Amino acid sequence: MAEVLFYHMTQSPLEVTLPMLLAKTRARGWRALVRGRDPAQVTALETRLWAQQHDATFLPLGPDGDQEDILLCSDQSAENNAEVAFLIDRTDIDVAEVQRRQRVCLLFDGNDETSLDHARAQWKTVTDQGVAAVYWAQGPTGWQEKMRRD
Repeated sequence: MAEVLFYHMTQSPLEVTLPMLLAKTRARGWRALVRGRDPAQVTALETRLWAQQHDATFLPLGPDGDQEDILLCSDQSAENNAEVAFLIDRTDIDVAEVQRRQRVCLLFDGNDETSLDHARAQWKTVTDQGVAAVYWAQGPTGWQEKMRRD
């Protein structure tokens, strides 16, 4: 079973953090699925990601229904056989999905109390079910591992 990585963003917004993680995912030769709850937010995120593309860091993005290396979707059944799923916008973690992936990453805004509460509940859900989880917090000097449950 894969592990779940929690990314507590406080210094950089999603539009900065996600491309960095997607680039690392692509460097491993893995496909990625980015899933949110709100179709409008997913579309807006896709637009922002395309706008900041550079030749050196090109990310092959696709919307719902595409089979791109990086699929952005709000449809819970959308699939591109990704090794890594990135969950945004307080999307719940499905333990069955964790079993199909190398990693599932939950990205959340550490400056938003609702997002923090959701992430805490998701941590409890996955660790209570015996899923390995790692909690990464963003600080002034970068990402630091704060907690791990195997």
